[in-house]
Amino acid sequence: QLQNKILILTICAAGIGGTFQYGYNISIINAPASYIQTFMNTTWLERTGLPLESNMILLLWSFTVSAYPLGGLTGAVVAGPMAIMLGRKMSLLLNNVFVIIAAALAGFSRMAKSFEMIMLSRFFTGMNAGVSMNIQPMYLAESAPKKLRGAVALTSASFTALGLVLGQVIGLRELLGREESWPFLLASNVVPALIQLTALPWFPESPRYLLIDRGDKESCISALQKLRGTSDLSAELEEMLAEQAAVKGQRAKNPWELFQNPSLRWQLVSIVVLSSAMQLCGNDSMYFYAAYVFQEAGIPRDKIPYVVIGTGSCELITSVTCNMIIDYAGRRPLLLGGYIFMAGWAIVFMVALSQQTQISWMPYLSMACIFAYILSFGIGPAGVTGVLPTEVFDQMSRPAAYMICGSLLWFNLFLVGTAFPFIVKSLAHFCYIPFLVVCVCTALYVGFFLPETKGKSFLEISEEFKKRNFKTKTRAGFYKGPEEIKTTTL
Repeated sequence: QLQNKILILTICAAGIGGTFQYGYNISIINAPASYIQTFMNTTWLERTGLPLESNMILLLWSFTVSAYPLGGLTGAVVAGPMAIMLGRKMSLLLNNVFVIIAAALAGFSRMAKSFEMIMLSRFFTGMNAGVSMNIQPMYLAESAPKKLRGAVALTSASFTALGLVLGQVIGLRELLGREESWPFLLASNVVPALIQLTALPWFPESPRYLLIDRGDKESCISALQKLRGTSDLSAELEEMLAEQAAVKGQRAKNPWELFQNPSLRWQLVSIVVLSSAMQLCGNDSMYFYAAYVFQEAGIPRDKIPYVVIGTGSCELITSVTCNMIIDYAGRRPLLLGGYIFMAGWAIVFMVALSQQTQISWMPYLSMACIFAYILSFGIGPAGVTGVLPTEVFDQMSRPAAYMICGSLLWFNLFLVGTAFPFIVKSLAHFCYIPFLVVCVCTALYVGFFLPETKGKSFLEISEEFKKRNFKTKTRAGFYKGPEEIKTTTL
């Protein structure tokens, strides 16, 4: 029991300063949006004697918002080298420096009468999220026993959802959502960072990193004993030593080397498809629509923030449920189910939006769609996508794979954030058509090409992909897989 306790505490220590920050920092910026825009205007007025035009305020605000994914992209790129040189645990600890800088910048921005400090602060917050989104699932999946690997790595998604909900709660007017307290709201992300800095040093480094990257067998055994207790470690150690032998003489790979390596072709295609789909499936855009739809459904304007907390809680409940079932149900069924349901709900949502004014109960249907869409996303794509790079790549390719994954994730977040308002403008009620296409294509890809990784050792998974990567050459004559699929893309 004690050992399970150590594993659970390791998960919490890594999560609170890790992906929790990603969710938390995405949602705390929504509540004070109008106050910060007013602050930008008054600051400019004091400096130049002229007020800002409204489109200029909007431009400055969109810079502030997009500084976050930009920082995330930077974080995702530095995460790979950090994980290799400093180790997984040390990288997570050092990562808190970015948040402390960000909190100081945001907290003193009003005193210093500088809105540029808020933009910089968002950039550093993004960097912190970029690093933790890559390193935390890697650290946890490498530290977990094989039968719990999916559930343990998936806690990253649960912490993101928990951060989202807590950010929404703390942004309420009753807490830190008032005009005078926005600098404190933006600086409140320093609290989880301090918790992690005090808790995480007590827990072991990833045993796989210690053995395979550092070649330090003693430290690996002592880390395993801490995590697993006195239970027989020989089988697990044997597995790791076999892994070590398989990558002997290799060094950690760079991202571009993965693209050149034919034995990693299907693994790469899989993570590129899935990490792009995770942002391009329109889940985050549902939050964009939430307030409008709730207003149409007749919910009083001052009550809307409380209902929006419901949408965040939806994601939290499903990611926790997903945690419980991933190692029973497997990765594929959850991904497949998630994307198929999302495609279905996207169709219903578009119909409901187009009939919003004609039929009196339509707003309630669109409301149900928002919850259903977020639930479908939470049950599969939200969590499983982060687990896969750990499972389908070996120890030497893993950091590079996460760099590719993370960069795609942040780039697409930026892309959707920038393009969505224009999509809404041009397609109106049918703005979900691009997302629908993404969901259908991803479901097809998962159905036809993604092998199940549940309960297999990392070596077995590598073997399975090796068969796929080299099968195409021997059967080139009548192999028609990818050609058929290509026609469904946009």
